[in-house]
Amino acid sequence: MHSVVLTDPQQGLQVIDRMRTWVRDQLQAGKRLTLTIGEEQRSTTQNAKLHALLGEIARQKEWAGQKWDAHDWKRLLTAAWMRANGRQASVIPAIDGYGFDVLYRHTSALSRSEMSDLIEFIVAWCAQNEIRNEIEEQ
Repeated sequence: MHSVVLTDPQQGLQVIDRMRTWVRDQLQAGKRLTLTIGEEQRSTTQNAKLHALLGEIARQKEWAGQKWDAHDWKRLLTAAWMRANGRQASVIPAIDGYGFDVLYRHTSALSRSEMSDLIEFIVAWCAQNEIRNEIEEQ
């Protein structure tokens, strides 16, 4: 498995040139390859910051008359962030026939820039909802 982070156009062209022969040789040898190119995924630092924020929200905020854990807040805030960005979470009938379930994008699938945007959304939500953000204050 080959993985490389590309940071500039020249580097990208160099990697493509080096891989061209290797890919051709692998395919000619009868191997099947998977090529995936996409934006860099979220960082561990971003993930830690997200979960620290969610922990603060869970500790400080009630919603709909009760306290929710960080996992529930992640679901609520991710769905709200999606709507704020014109992407809809899907509300569908539950497969067991009891109520409805919400399907939304999981944070583990977010790119680095999407995670940055989600964190900014949550920080702004915290400010609007008087959540003391110990993360930003340190």
